[in-house]
Formats: sequence, structure tokens, C-alpha cells
Amino acid sequence: MSQLSAALQKRVQGDVMFDTFSRGRYATDASLYQMMPLGVLSPKSEDDIRAAIDIAAEQKVPLLARGGGTSQCGQTVNEALVLDNTQYFNDILELDVEGRRCVVRPGIVLDELNRALKPHGLWFPVDVSTASRATIGGMTGNNSCGGKSLRYGMMRDNVLSIDAIMADGSKHHFGPVGETSSAAFAALTDDLLRLGAREAAEIDARFPKVMRRVGGYNIDALVPKDMPANLAHLLVGSEGTLAYSTAIELKLWPILSEKVLGVCHFPTFNQAMDAAQHLVTLKPQGVELVDATMIALARDIPMFRQTIEEFVTGKPDALLLVEFAEEDPSLHPQKLRQLEEMMGDLGFSWSGTGKNWGGMTAVPDPKMQARIADLRSSGLNIMMSMKAEGKPVSFVEDCAVELPDLADYTAGLTDIFDKYGTRGTWYAHASVGCLHVRPVLNLKLDQDVKKMRAIAEECFDLVAKYKGSHSGEHGDGLVRSEFHEKMFGARMVENFREVKTRFDPTGLFNPGKIVDAPKMDDRSLFRYSPDYDVPEFETKLDWTDWPGSGGGFQGAVEMCNNNGACRKLKGGVMCPSFRVTRKEQDLTRGRANTLRLAISGQLGPDALTSDQMADTMKLCVSCKGCKRECPTGVDMARMKIEVQSARAKKHGISFHDRLVAYLPRYAPWAARLPFLANLRNTLPGFAKLTEKLTGFTATRDLPTWSAKPFKDAEVANTAAPKAVLFADSFNRYFEPENLRATVKVLAAADIPVQVASAPKGSGPCAVVGPFCQLGWSKKPSKRHKGWWTPCCPMRSKVCRSSGWSPAAC
Repeated sequence: MSQLSAALQKRVQGDVMFDTFSRGRYATDASLYQMMPLGVLSPKSEDDIRAAIDIAAEQKVPLLARGGGTSQCGQTVNEALVLDNTQYFNDILELDVEGRRCVVRPGIVLDELNRALKPHGLWFPVDVSTASRATIGGMTGNNSCGGKSLRYGMMRDNVLSIDAIMADGSKHHFGPVGETSSAAFAALTDDLLRLGAREAAEIDARFPKVMRRVGGYNIDALVPKDMPANLAHLLVGSEGTLAYSTAIELKLWPILSEKVLGVCHFPTFNQAMDAAQHLVTLKPQGVELVDATMIALARDIPMFRQTIEEFVTGKPDALLLVEFAEEDPSLHPQKLRQLEEMMGDLGFSWSGTGKNWGGMTAVPDPKMQARIADLRSSGLNIMMSMKAEGKPVSFVEDCAVELPDLADYTAGLTDIFDKYGTRGTWYAHASVGCLHVRPVLNLKLDQDVKKMRAIAEECFDLVAKYKGSHSGEHGDGLVRSEFHEKMFGARMVENFREVKTRFDPTGLFNPGKIVDAPKMDDRSLFRYSPDYDVPEFETKLDWTDWPGSGGGFQGAVEMCNNNGACRKLKGGVMCPSFRVTRKEQDLTRGRANTLRLAISGQLGPDALTSDQMADTMKLCVSCKGCKRECPTGVDMARMKIEVQSARAKKHGISFHDRLVAYLPRYAPWAARLPFLANLRNTLPGFAKLTEKLTGFTATRDLPTWSAKPFKDAEVANTAAPKAVLFADSFNRYFEPENLRATVKVLAAADIPVQVASAPKGSGPCAVVGPFCQLGWSKKPSKRHKGWWTPCCPMRSKVCRSSGWSPAAC
């Protein structure tokens, strides 16, 4: 790895990260797998990518392109050089408003793209639930779909062309077959088209006819048709195994500004599944499922509780969210009436009982629609909010069948779950027969891993029975690639291997995905491998709501499922440091992964108290945004306290920390000599001179001490105040004008005020406290328990004269 790192350092401008902590943060995605990469590069340009491909080829190491790292099936983990496109390689190269098309770099996030398109009345409508962090490159590699694919199709339907670098370093434009840029590319095109012609009958016989098929390579794009073959469609869904995309041309759509939502309530899950085939005849743009488990879990999450109470009536076993968006909004009331009538025709009414209870609730308010959409798009994270060791596991998550078979398929799959003593949680795309279902398993247990394998085998047999697709949205990765022969047959798997070999003969790009994959239940590749262990350790806070070591701290850390909601760049608070740096290190997910690896010994001894861990936590501003906005409740501010506590216990408290923590203690004395206290800002070179000692960077001034700090005597305290003024340290000693203005306003309003003060006998020691707490001596005083002394020869007399007892000190 040292040779690889050195070669990259010489030839690229992007960030090169080969330390264990950085590699660990890229070892997982949102799947059940973990594979430690060889190193990480955040490329700044296409030249960086070319150099990385050349170096990887020379040194015979695999290379993996990565976006938001939200893959459900393990596509974005590998023992490879990982290239993170999100930090720098993320701009819009071209926008053609009239032609409704744009060209983007692969690292651009879907929400960021749509924010840029909105002023032009356009959007890219493959609206995946992870839109706040999913990149266009990742969506292209995965052939993503989204909730509105019924109207807009999938990525394959909306990608016009792709510029990509191949394993031999050559760059080509993949689009509709026509003029070619070189003889080599012409030969590649001819070979691919011959494969399509040769295998046309086999493709017709073996490829599922359902809309949601993203398994294998899209070699059906090579079959002769009326339209010219588009080679970009072969790269779509290839999971970064064929070439490295550098520019992606997208088809754009006009924004339909108004929509309306009908929430259909059903007394049983099976009835909802049966109803879906009828509801889609009304031509909605989406029909999304929310089941009773998701409703119950969402009620326990503060950010969703009020939304659930407002739009859910009674106790339905399932909801179908039916969304209409007509070009003529005046048709929306008619659509809702038709939906209500159809629910009645299907036998449901609010006055009904038992299996006849149910109905439709109209939601015309855009703000409420947005809140419901946010809840639905957070379905995965809501399901993962279970605090027990058993979690809903993604491996048969998004199989797709025809709508008439949906009720029977879901009933059959439920029977399989019952057979193995588990249950499934259901949500998502009822409109296209692709439901996200996750059986609850504990993959730390070998018996549950065996259950997972057995469930997968029987589930895919059931899918084959209904001629469905075993991979309907989230791709193949490590979970499903192994089962291609079961679903497509041996001949088709050889066709996939032929395509891989033609593009990438040495296996440079993301090996082990789609073809030549390992077993899906190879536990050595799991996040929780057979030797995963977290030894018992001491914690200071109460973590008993969660299982595991550290009084439950382990379970709290493991609540992070890596789905990356903390990577959003707009809206809410989480995660402010990441929004500035765009680095995985400065992210709730990145910190949680680092903690998990540290407490389980995967980052070496004493990792929890190391300098690298301190750097990981350094930019966490303890804003508590994650506590409210992380759907699985990862409270990184609270976890940071444990890290700091462990570090303080091992290394002690730094002088920098004391300067910050004990400011209220020494501020009264520093404020008496403000010109001296401000020398650090005013005396040239003094900030640099004291930088190492104090830990404060010389590049920024510290707050300026006021020459006239605020004093309590400035307020005529009254015995019966109507307002209490809290004069905090910063306003008192640095910006007293704020307090004086407040007093003036209250006086003008004739509001009696009193200044809040500490109870007598508590608070900082008048003289001893400031200096002793800064650590001038570590010899404990018999007369001042808990204070570090000697620091003042007159300490006892001063304390007594100031009214402070030694005990208080």
C-alpha cells in the first residue's frame, strides 16, 4: 500500500488517505458487508482519475468508484483503491434548457442537481428516497428507479450518454450507435452488437418482463430494434464494473408544480396488495406502501410523530399513498373523487367494520404532502430504528413481480418468514410490484445467517415462479450476484462474463460484483464477522436503552446503518461540519463507523483514546442535530462526551481545555486588566508564540475583553421582578453592550428585573480557582480539596475574606 500511496501522492491533486481510520470509514456502505479498502482518493479532476486508473493498473490493484456510499447490496465496498467522487468531482458541465438535457460529473448529488434546475422549470425525476445524498454516478451505476418510475421510468430511460474511461486508460463516448471515435471503440461496438444479435432469443426467454429489472448487465440494450442501440444503457446498472464514468448526459423533464395525494387505508396488508393493481388504472404517478410496522416505529420517532397523528385515521394494517400530478391541476379534485369511488367499489368505507373498514383521506396541502413524502422516503431508516440486536436485513429487499401477482407473492413470502421464525417489514413501490421487505435477523448469530441463506433461496424460487425479477431496484452487489444463474440460467451468466471480459479483461474495476461473486453469506465479508467482538469497557452516561458492551454504548453506536441521511446539504441541521468540509470524517456516519471499529479493536489498541479519534470528533459541534434528524437516533454529541471522557481519563485535561472550561472562573480577574488579556490579539507575533501552549490557532483573533465589563450593580434589583437577566460570561466580559441594551429595553417597558446570581456558597473561588484550575501545580491541598495547589500563597486568607469556604473552593 505504501507504493500505491506514494505513486498517487506524486501524480494527483486530490486528497490521498491511506491511514487506518480513513480506510475504515470507507469499509462499509448501507449493506450488511464490510471490506477494508487499500486506500482512498478524493479526485479533484479527470486527470486525477486517469492517473489513479493508470497507477492501479500498473500495480495490479482493483479500483472502486464511490458516490454517497448508500448501496444496499454491497456494491460500494471492496478491497480496492476507493475513489470518492462526492467531495470535488461534482459539478454541472452543461445545461441545455430548451433541449431539456444536461451533462454532469458523477459526484453531483441528486437534490443539488434539482436545486440548480428548479429556476429553469426542470428536474431530473428519478426521485430515489436517498436523493439528499445519492449521486448521479451512483444512481447510474445502480440503474436507480425512485417512487415515480411508473411515469418517468428508471435511470436507463433517462440517461442519454456517458463519457467513460476504460481499464486500458482510453476514454470513449458511450451513446446511440453511430460514428465512433477510434478503431478500438468501433471493434468494441461491433463485438457487443454481435453478442446482442446472437443472444436475442435467450434474452427474450430469460429476462423478466417486469419493469423493475436491474439484475445483471443490460445486454437487452444490444438486441436489434427499430431504434439504434445505446451503449450507455449497457453501462447503466453495471455497478462500476465495466468503465469509470466521468460525464453523464441526462434527460430532463418539466416540473409539474402542483400535485395531490390520496391516503388509502386498509384493514389488512393482503387487501392493500390486491388493491394496488386497481389503483394504478387511475394513472397516478406513484403508489407507495406504508405498513403497520412502519407506522408504529414512526410514532416513536420525534420528527415523524406529529405527521403520523395528522394523516393516519384509526389503526390500518397498511396505507397506500396515491399521488397524482396532472399537467392541468384542475383535474386533481376529479382524480381524488375517482380514487374515493374506487375504494368504495373495492368494498371499503369508513363506516364499515372488519375487512370492510377503510377509505381514502385527501391531502391537498403541499406542506403536508412534503412531510408525508419525507416520512415515506425515510422508510428504510425508520425500519432500522429498532433498538434490539435483531434488525431488518436487506437481501430479498426489492424483488419485483407483476401487480396481479403481488398479493399472492407477498403472502407466500410472509409464509417463508414465518417458517424461519421471523417477520418482514414492508414499504415502498406498490405501483410497480416492487416492495421493500426486510426480515428481522441478528447477523451476529450464525443461526440467523443460515436463516438468511435459506430465506434467500426460497424467496428467489418464489420470484421465479411468478416470472419476476430478483433484483428490482437496489442492484446486485454482493447480495444477489451469486443468484444470477438461478434467475437467468448458466448461458446468460456466461454472456455477462463475456461482457465483463471484453470491457475489463484484468478485473480492474470493482471485481466480484455481477460476475464471479463470492457467496452472499460469506461471513468474512460481513460488518459483523465471526470474530467481531466488543470487550466490556467503562462509560459515564446511561446507555441502557441499547444492548451490548459499555452499558449499551455498543448498541447505540451500531444503530448507524450507513444509509447516510446525515450527508444532506440543505434543510435541517445535520450535519453542519460535513456541509463545510464534505469529508466522510466530519460526518455523523463517519464518526459512528470510526467508533464501532475502535471499540471492536479493528483500528488497533487504544483507538478510542487516540489522537486520530480526537481528530474524528474535533469538528462535531455538539449541535444535537443528529439526535433529532437521524431516523435511527444516533446521538453523536452524546457519544462525543464518552470519547472525551475516555481520553481525559487516559491523557488528562489539556491546558487548552482548561482555558475554555474555566473561563467563568478566571474571567473576573482577566477583565481587570483587559489590555493585558488582549495582548494575544494586539501584540504582533504573540498569537503565534502562544499557539502551541494554548491550543488556539494564530490565524484567528480571540474574543476581545471589554474594558468595561457588565456589573450586577448596574441593575437596581427588585424584590418582585417580572424578568430575570442571565448575565453569561461572554456577554458580561466581551460584549456587555448586549446586556446593557437589554436592561435599557426592560426599563423602558417598566418591567422590574433582577440579575440571576449563584447561590451563596457556590461558584468559583475568588482567587484560588482561576489559577489552580489552570493547573499550575498538581499537588492537592489539604485545605482546598479538589483544587490544584499551591498557586496562591494567600489562598486561605483570600477565600475567607471573600466569603468562600475552603470546602466551597
